[in-house]
Amino acid sequence: MLVDTHCHLDFPEFAPELADVVARAEAAGVGTCVSIGTTLAGFPRVCEVAGQFSDVFCYVGIHPHDAGKEPLENAQPLIERAKHTKVVGIGETGLDYYYGHSPREAQIANFRAHIAAARDTCLPLIVHTRDAEDDTIAILREEMGEGAFTGLIHCFTGTQQLADAALDLGFFISASGIMTFKKSDALRSVLQTVPLESLLVETDAPYLAPMPHRGKRNEPAFVVHTAQRLSELKGVETSVLADATSANFFRLFTRAKRPAKA
Repeated sequence: MLVDTHCHLDFPEFAPELADVVARAEAAGVGTCVSIGTTLAGFPRVCEVAGQFSDVFCYVGIHPHDAGKEPLENAQPLIERAKHTKVVGIGETGLDYYYGHSPREAQIANFRAHIAAARDTCLPLIVHTRDAEDDTIAILREEMGEGAFTGLIHCFTGTQQLADAALDLGFFISASGIMTFKKSDALRSVLQTVPLESLLVETDAPYLAPMPHRGKRNEPAFVVHTAQRLSELKGVETSVLADATSANFFRLFTRAKRPAKA
């Protein structure tokens, strides 16, 4: 069994065939999916989608792109919404300096609020970071000194420095379809150094479809291709990679329930 730890099933791309998308994932051996919160305004829809399927869970959070539109003064709005039975993590949050859709100050403030929520709820933090590694590492280290929390770096595309820092903090690293792309040799070199017990897999659907589906709309069923390429990289059978990454997910996301047939 595989777990797609990060997808956006609430997005309109999936609305006309949502049940079919989930069914295709199950048929491909993806037993659990997690749909991601990117705004508080959109959180009710995220919960609605997760509520339709026994093995779909969700996170609550504000994407760094939306930090300027939904600034947080404290962690309380996240903590309250995290009481929903389908919520298993806090995010996605973090820093994205590449696009600059939100002021850096707002991104940093929201990032710290999400960390506080993760610490308060004992739910894992889901971190997005792009062109902001130094600040991401510094904030995570500083906040960890204020009190422990768990989490992962989602859609990892970073450097060895980021991977090492994340692992030192006890974080997991999640590989997306990007690691299957032909020009991702540097990324594969970093992922090769990550212990199997610290790896997760994801699609980030509808984005970033892995080879051989690159350029198409991504969906949770396609995580099998990422898992296969990652297993080749790690030198293990795909079934071993699937079992390990699924076990890692349920070890980190303790509120998520394993599928009844798993």
